[in-house]
Amino acid sequence: MSTRWGTVTAIAVVLVACSGPPPATSTPGAAVRSSPSHQPVAVQPTLVSLAIDAMRQREYPGSDLAIEQTLTPGSNYRRYVASYQSDGLKIFGLLTVPSGPRPATGWPVIIFNHGYIPPTVYRTTERYVAYVDAFARNGYIVFKPDYRGFGSSQGKAVSAYYAPDDTVDVLNAVTTMQRYPQADPNRIGMWGHSMGGNITLRALVIDPRIKAAVIWAGVNATYKDLMENWHPTGGERPPPSFGGGGRQTFTATFGTPEQNPGFWDSISPMAYLADITAPIQLHHGTGDTEVPVQFSQTLANDLNAAGKPVELYTYAGADHNISQTFTLAMARSVAYFDRYLKG
Repeated sequence: MSTRWGTVTAIAVVLVACSGPPPATSTPGAAVRSSPSHQPVAVQPTLVSLAIDAMRQREYPGSDLAIEQTLTPGSNYRRYVASYQSDGLKIFGLLTVPSGPRPATGWPVIIFNHGYIPPTVYRTTERYVAYVDAFARNGYIVFKPDYRGFGSSQGKAVSAYYAPDDTVDVLNAVTTMQRYPQADPNRIGMWGHSMGGNITLRALVIDPRIKAAVIWAGVNATYKDLMENWHPTGGERPPPSFGGGGRQTFTATFGTPEQNPGFWDSISPMAYLADITAPIQLHHGTGDTEVPVQFSQTLANDLNAAGKPVELYTYAGADHNISQTFTLAMARSVAYFDRYLKG
């Protein structure tokens, strides 16, 4: 199955009030993109491959899912290393499938978008073990794509902020899971952390097949904020080479966000929030030194302003992984998916 952007109907849900900075605004540029669902947004006439409109026009055929390795099972679910095709590349991922008889329509699915981990040390079965287990134990198929260049996946790893590759891999994963016989093709949610939160938001403005999303400490902000107000300290930070020179190339070609807001809006999911059809739940620790909590607060305010269903939970003193209140944050995340994928 492939997908192209079509006309969709927004979901009407009661909004959760959030506090934080006022929503960001866009400055008109050289050209204007209009949509029936929101006010015009400035764009560049020539679209680059990362542009939201360009990504809506391409197809994401996915493939059949291939089981590469059977792992030790979890408490009430089976575990596998699986693979699929994306842009002609073999992409690996961690797959969990609930034990027991398949529901009539198949199991609900969570596409799990991991954050940045150095590609050379990333391993399919390592990291996020407790996160995946929490969703898997509660009756979800969980599929955690490795993205190209991570672990054993083919291709070159590049920055998700300046190239479409990771989002393409994730959207091909959505189609692949729709084709998977154990899955319900109409009950697919998405979870993302940090860089994976950015991939999740980008996927949401492109693809209406995603029915609900939960983002932890997402790197979600305008490109102006990403360039000027994002100063992570410590942790596993991507080396300059990971970006592939995308930021420098875009700036040299199109100018800065101040000089050419239309171009930067054209590649930013923050400029397309009014097109989102899935409810979103956000989580962020106030002690996060990797991604400022203001990013999630501003995103929540902007979604509220666009009339979109959103919940924001902040955790006093919690770090980038929300380690100090992990159990509470995960319980809220599971309950949110239960509401929209099971209810």
